[in-house]
Amino acid sequence: MNVKAKANSRGLLTSAAAQKVYGSVGRSKQHPKGRWTNQECQFELETNSDLEWLPQELVVFEGGLYEQRMQVDLQPGASFLSAEVVRLGRTAAGETLGEGCWRSSLEICRETPNGRHWELVDRLELNSEVLQSLHGMAKQPVFGSFVWAAPDPLSSEVMKELLKSCRTDRANLDGSMACGGLNQGLVARYMGPSSQAARHWFTRLWARTRQLRKLSIPQPPREWPLQEDGTFSEETFTKTHQQHAASPH
Repeated sequence: MNVKAKANSRGLLTSAAAQKVYGSVGRSKQHPKGRWTNQECQFELETNSDLEWLPQELVVFEGGLYEQRMQVDLQPGASFLSAEVVRLGRTAAGETLGEGCWRSSLEICRETPNGRHWELVDRLELNSEVLQSLHGMAKQPVFGSFVWAAPDPLSSEVMKELLKSCRTDRANLDGSMACGGLNQGLVARYMGPSSQAARHWFTRLWARTRQLRKLSIPQPPREWPLQEDGTFSEETFTKTHQQHAASPH
């Protein structure tokens, strides 16, 4: 997939349904373990453009092999947001990942007056060993990653308040959730039992970033299932937005 966002444009990309990677893909006598399913995404964002990449859940079946590579090139003032959730094995059916594996490579680079600057290089691999390890997924079947490359640098005070709000947004959700600041943005991780909890937390973070970008209340695509009720009330969003606008930078 190749996407080019023109200057000052704004867009949201999602998928029509959850993606499924089966363990039987490409399996034969020559390839008894199957072959990798690959996805490559190239995003080019021109000056002051805004792109949100919010696909639905990816399910890697037992024995499934999946690798994705994402390259994001940003011009000054461009904003890129990504939220992805992957389930390792069909746990509801008693499956584990088996000999399956999920790999991801995300590279975000921005043009600056001083040349190209790498904002994030994030490479991950989740297999059965990592899934079972206490220092890995600790037997939790759902992993999520949220990344926001902000259009402009955030002051230390704004970043502090953003992280505080994001951590508060973990309330009443199952799983382990952590977030931290980038040089110009935010990264958050989810690890736990629930795709729904991951999606709810990321949707709350999505709302926070839109407030900082002075955009309207998030409108989750109608294709998305399992949305929270009342997450984005006009009153709550406007109040928080006004508080941010009035705060010193």
